[in-house]
Amino acid sequence: MAGVFDLELHDTPEGEEDISDDDYFEPDDEPGNSFGRGELEDGMEMVELTENNVNPGQNKTGPQDFELLKVLGKGGYGKVFQVRKISGSDNGKIFAMKVLKKASIARNAKDQAHTKAERNILECVKHSFIVDLMYAFQTGGKLYLILEYLPGGELFMQLEREGIFMEDTACFYLAEILIAIEHLHSQGIIYRDLKPENILLDAHGHVKLTDFGLCKESINDGNVTHTFCGTIEYMAPEILTRSGHGKAVDWWSLGALMYDMLTGAPPFTAENRKKTIDKILKAKLSLPPYLTNEARNLIKKLLKKNITERLGGGPEDAKPIRVHPFFRHIDWTVLVNRKVEPPFKPSVTSELDVSQFDTKFTKQTPVDSPDDTILSESANQVFVGFTYVAPSVLEELNKPWISEKEPRSPRKIGNSFTRGDMSPEQNALVEGFRVAGQPNGSEGAEAMDTTITIPKRSTSPAIATKNTAFKSVAFPGTSNRPPHLRMN
Repeated sequence: MAGVFDLELHDTPEGEEDISDDDYFEPDDEPGNSFGRGELEDGMEMVELTENNVNPGQNKTGPQDFELLKVLGKGGYGKVFQVRKISGSDNGKIFAMKVLKKASIARNAKDQAHTKAERNILECVKHSFIVDLMYAFQTGGKLYLILEYLPGGELFMQLEREGIFMEDTACFYLAEILIAIEHLHSQGIIYRDLKPENILLDAHGHVKLTDFGLCKESINDGNVTHTFCGTIEYMAPEILTRSGHGKAVDWWSLGALMYDMLTGAPPFTAENRKKTIDKILKAKLSLPPYLTNEARNLIKKLLKKNITERLGGGPEDAKPIRVHPFFRHIDWTVLVNRKVEPPFKPSVTSELDVSQFDTKFTKQTPVDSPDDTILSESANQVFVGFTYVAPSVLEELNKPWISEKEPRSPRKIGNSFTRGDMSPEQNALVEGFRVAGQPNGSEGAEAMDTTITIPKRSTSPAIATKNTAFKSVAFPGTSNRPPHLRMN
């Protein structure tokens, strides 16, 4: 949905110059290393979670255990599906399945690092305002992330419907987002892709950050990185100039998002990428007169081009933002515990409801398209350790093992299952998933162990978002958004 200015992975706009950051990119580890974390502290021991040491002797879960229901989104990385678990203790549970193409990732060290970071962060960062990873596994040609399904859809969709948010509505969303970003920063992680499309709503209207493919780990004590990535309209000047950036870029993005919520468009936009960059670097910030003094002041302080002057740019990180008068009505303890009533409760009838997602995706036939790419065994070593199970199984590591197993050699890649004499419905199953209404899928994927705990949803009530006639007249809303930031 972010369209032509979305710079994730290989989505370089047609007709635009491809800006390479190879000279600035330094991968955290060698490409052949597994998806492990960074250096260990004294006295710590690294234990890699694999199918050989997690829940040994128990049933495995693979792609054949998921049924494709709907398409939720699509991008350069692949697709996101709504799926149903059809086996195990969580039989019938609904999840979101993100599919990544191995061949596209393996070609580029930067994409390998981004994929590794996303996988690590989803495993290690557990927070009430960050999407939960339930499973991860791989087949010969693809990587699969099974995430909690959030029926409220993207905040982008709500912003599209409303045009602009009232300040109390924006304050709620910004406060929950701030808590999520602050938690990431406390773990040494910068997000770098804050925008309405990457903010999901659960069934009760609380936010959850998703899509961690552009995150950077190990940013502590003033460390900086130089990778050119993100979505232009929300990118901080120091990313654009490649002068080195740290945690402060997320607070610039928060300011750009706040401006977007309250005016209907990001603060600096133009007809092409180069002119947009020029505006971000040189143009003076213009604020509409209807904003309150508190809102105007916070936006100005978050959108300071000089990092040392930017609110949140110092060693205290989010603390100065929390105490700003714009958030004077927020009880942060109550907010963190998800006890503040969301301003908008998504109108969903069940876990299967996809009405809050873009119909241009949900009307598509849910098919996980075949991938005939055969990676060499050495290339596949990049993805060793990708398999994941939900946090509850970590407790099993403290129990006696049922049996000791010898490590097995990496699974070799076989030929494509796609055949000309198979029907389209049969070919749709080559990666091991079944489509709703069709027979079960095939076998052959890297299996993983399973024991999961589904987090309980908040039971707090919600109230409807106000949408006054004044708001529609005072500001035209999404008509001000650049075409590539609107729904088609």
